[in-house]
Amino acid sequence: MGTASAPVIDPLVVLREYRQLAPWSLRDLAMVSAGILEASAVRPINAAASAHPNERTIRFYVTRGLVAAPEGRGTAAVYSYRHLLQVLAIKLRQMEGGTLAAISQELTDATGDILERRVASALGPGLPTPQRLPLNEHDSQPRGRVGRALSNWRTQLDAAEIVQDTPGSSAWHHISIARGLELQVHQDHPLAARSHRAAEIAEAIRSAVARFLSD
Repeated sequence: MGTASAPVIDPLVVLREYRQLAPWSLRDLAMVSAGILEASAVRPINAAASAHPNERTIRFYVTRGLVAAPEGRGTAAVYSYRHLLQVLAIKLRQMEGGTLAAISQELTDATGDILERRVASALGPGLPTPQRLPLNEHDSQPRGRVGRALSNWRTQLDAAEIVQDTPGSSAWHHISIARGLELQVHQDHPLAARSHRAAEIAEAIRSAVARFLSD
């Protein structure tokens, strides 16, 4: 009997997990959007389109009306989940060869739901969950609320291992799923036999919970 393959996670479900990190500062919006694009399977048709968005790029998008103005001004400006979708949509369409004029029209005509689905479809299965966002360089780590959230999630993911209660007590195992969410599995349950795959179990449950919350 063959080994069951890992569940395929809907990119739309994964993309919606990023709402938990909003709102962003301009710096963190640039870092998160760049990390998402870096991990995606989308390949640009020309070298110019491969440049990841930075703070200057996003400011340019705002002045051109491609990205909505943030709430607040200067260093107090904050960006929402919709801003992230707009930045990703622009870069993804540029990678496909779209001009800024054409992209501007497309963004004007797209509702939030349509924009979200387009971005998720374009990113495909290569879209990482926030816990696995590839921000590896020290200088590229988001700060503040976003940085703390990503750090906490990664710690939980790395620590997603089965822990048995003290000797003499009922043999319950615990798997940390996310902040405020834990799975308890009794030793007699078939899932307990897969203790070596705790991280996969945690990932599958996070995906199921995200789908449930999005309904």
